[in-house]
Amino acid sequence: MQDKCQLVLSGNRAVKPAEMFSQMATWCEQNDVQHDKYGEGTLIQSFERQIAELVGFEAGLFVITGTMAQPTALQIACEQRGCHNVAMHPSCHIYIHENQGYQLQNRFNALPVGQPYEPWNLSSLLQIPDSLGAVVYELPMREIGGQLPSFGELEAIKKHCQSQNIHLHMDGARLWESAAYYQRSYQEIANGFDSVYVSLYKGVGGLGGAMLLGNKAFIDKARIWMHRQGGSVYHRSPYIVAAAMQFEARLQTLPALFERTLQLYQLLEQYPSITANPQTPQANMLHLHLPISQKKAITLRDNIAKRHSVWIGNPQQGLLPQHSYIEWYVGDTLLNLSDEELKAYFALIEEACQ
Repeated sequence: MQDKCQLVLSGNRAVKPAEMFSQMATWCEQNDVQHDKYGEGTLIQSFERQIAELVGFEAGLFVITGTMAQPTALQIACEQRGCHNVAMHPSCHIYIHENQGYQLQNRFNALPVGQPYEPWNLSSLLQIPDSLGAVVYELPMREIGGQLPSFGELEAIKKHCQSQNIHLHMDGARLWESAAYYQRSYQEIANGFDSVYVSLYKGVGGLGGAMLLGNKAFIDKARIWMHRQGGSVYHRSPYIVAAAMQFEARLQTLPALFERTLQLYQLLEQYPSITANPQTPQANMLHLHLPISQKKAITLRDNIAKRHSVWIGNPQQGLLPQHSYIEWYVGDTLLNLSDEELKAYFALIEEACQ
């Protein structure tokens, strides 16, 4: 049903394959792009260096998926320290969305840190009684509405991990979205992390893929492990082109997307049945909590889709039987939608929740 709607509120405008491939072909002609071979090539290696320098690291490596990148980084970190315990938040992607691959492959042990519905701090980490080889922090934390720790709390965690020789890894799938809230450069945010994973399609709009960042020795070792896992794609250029051709433009729009998120929160004050989480925006994403069950919210969504050709998102069941929530990423769709149009859709949701 979503594919039939004229407007999808969350995210950026969907680009059809023919349009995307046409843009890629033009960009390739303009920049004399040649295919890489197993990751060796001018375009891919220059883009790896560009991302690494932007975030403040010595080296970068294209990886076909984040699901391959992050457990590999953590396994290497644990082996280097002789400790296979990794602290991660209960909402960590590795923990809840990867079918326990880390466990079944005997890579490391996952130890939960912090409370499920809020960012964690140094105090939470110090409550873990076991030795740690690595710690993961997701910036921002998607499963709890895009929340971020304060920069001071983040700095305290960095200093502790450095002093205890604990590898600090960033799940930076949406790192690009965190700078507007922190009002700091990507290098400042990432300084103190030992490795970072960033997505090339979340927010960036590429076809897929990720970058793993770290020092040269770490990345050289990761490169071998990606090959061992079947990640050595012959031509990686399609993924690199799709991301590189729009990378800088996408990053330049993020401050405006965060500003639009602030405006969206102001509009929501008129609709008491819709509760935003977090209470104040910390990235250009949020959860809209509704006082109706997931089943009723799906019916509401489908009715709006049929009558207005608008897709409001995918409702998830809340903690209480009569509560649900919808994740929104504030992208170019909501950026270009007028306040009056958006208020009309909020009114439809509000009416159905009465």
